Amino acid sequence: DGINVLFIVVDDLRPVLGCYGDKLVKSPNIDQLASQSIVFSNAYAQQALCAPSRVSFLTGRRPDTTRLYDFYSYWRVHAGNYSTMPQYFKENGYVTLSVGKVFHYGVSSNYSDDYPYSWSIPPFHPSTEKYENDKTCRGKDGKLHANLVCPVDVTEMPKGTLPDMQSTEEAIRLLNVMKTNKQKFFLAVGYHKPHIPLRYPQEFLKLYPLENITLAPDPWVPEKLPSVAYNPWTDIRQRDDVEALNVSFPYGPLPDDFQRQIRQSYYAAVSYLDVQVGLLLNALDNVGLSNNTVVVFTADHGWSLGEHGEWAKYSNFDVATRVPLMFYVPGVTTSSVSQGVRVFPYLDPFSHIVGLVPQGQSKKVVELVSLFPTLAELTGLQVPPACPEMSFHVALCTEGMSIVHYFNASEEMDQEEEGCDHKDECFNEEPVALSQYPRPADTPQWNSDKPKLKDIRIMGYSMRTSDYRYTLWVQFNPNNFSANFEDVHAGELYMMETDPNQDYNIYNNTSHG
Repeated sequence: DGINVLFIVVDDLRPVLGCYGDKLVKSPNIDQLASQSIVFSNAYAQQALCAPSRVSFLTGRRPDTTRLYDFYSYWRVHAGNYSTMPQYFKENGYVTLSVGKVFHYGVSSNYSDDYPYSWSIPPFHPSTEKYENDKTCRGKDGKLHANLVCPVDVTEMPKGTLPDMQSTEEAIRLLNVMKTNKQKFFLAVGYHKPHIPLRYPQEFLKLYPLENITLAPDPWVPEKLPSVAYNPWTDIRQRDDVEALNVSFPYGPLPDDFQRQIRQSYYAAVSYLDVQVGLLLNALDNVGLSNNTVVVFTADHGWSLGEHGEWAKYSNFDVATRVPLMFYVPGVTTSSVSQGVRVFPYLDPFSHIVGLVPQGQSKKVVELVSLFPTLAELTGLQVPPACPEMSFHVALCTEGMSIVHYFNASEEMDQEEEGCDHKDECFNEEPVALSQYPRPADTPQWNSDKPKLKDIRIMGYSMRTSDYRYTLWVQFNPNNFSANFEDVHAGELYMMETDPNQDYNIYNNTSHG
């Protein structure tokens, strides 16, 4: 009768979670999921921007193959008619369902979230999503503003709710329908928070007294950061509360007290998200499907909280590209679950004493582009073949590789990769994660964060291994999508062991071997 998939993807969530070692955050429900899952501590997105990252992991192709670096093209028309992960499940007898933000809406998913190719029924969008950027934040003056920092009284909100609450309700409704109809499903649930604006129920602020909130460990722009690498956080400057601070462009900085407020609200939004995830997983228990459903939890990319004097995504640093990634697989990451046993009782972040650790943890460097083949293998579907060098004409293939072979390899075994008997488990190449980010110019411009395709002149290609992050900013021609590695505008090299926060660029004092 097949294994179901519950695929949870969060907007702009960096791994500030208890299960990733964050001491401040209250995330008991996600930590409880981790305690039954394999957790990847080195997982990276292929581009730190919503639409390109989502199209990349939903098709299993890198941005240079989807040719989407902005928001303004639909891969099936502009690049190739690539099958998506939900489409593959649908073609293999699954009911595929989308709730909330899964594909980035708009032209990049054909104004339909790629329905009907990817989904069995039209995707659900919360009706209150349209108020997301309205003036709903009450300021000190008692008036309503469109702020970045936006704790709210939910009863005063349009329809008395928030988008992620509506998505949770709809996802729970669909779980019940699937249970009743005995249909095997692939249910994707996309949560908005902690994407800006940081709009969440105000009671979550109580979890994070301002005096407990520190600045980023490195809130300054690194001395040797090439100007092309810097992202000037234009989007948050346009929010009313940030605009009122009159911060200079491009480097700022934001006043310390406001930096603390942003960090506080990001954490509060994560705890609000944790409650939604807790309610959703509790519903999976309630319908009795925790014993035959794979649960994946991840994000489309991270979000800088003042590190390197930067905010938001739009860069190649770990803070922007690193994501949480965990897989709950009944009988694999946990001993088999008997029908009716509760795996995910709801935990209240306001009262729960946190202390759950991941069931298994892998430090292997992995990429979101590997989600498609990994989920195919976990559910027993045929794993899509690896793409040839040029794959624009190939409908079904993947540029990621299944990471299932990392699930039960203990960390000790990882060290001795040479002498293994089964060739499947033998990867003599060290795993790397590739990310990239486009820029319009060598210095920060108003459109540096989100250049349109026609304005891209430089592409920053970045490689992350367990030991270092290495980035080259090279000349890029948007007319024929070509990168010229002979024309290097700037480089970055950070050694993780001595410089975990990526503050000291040693590119210019190495021989580039």
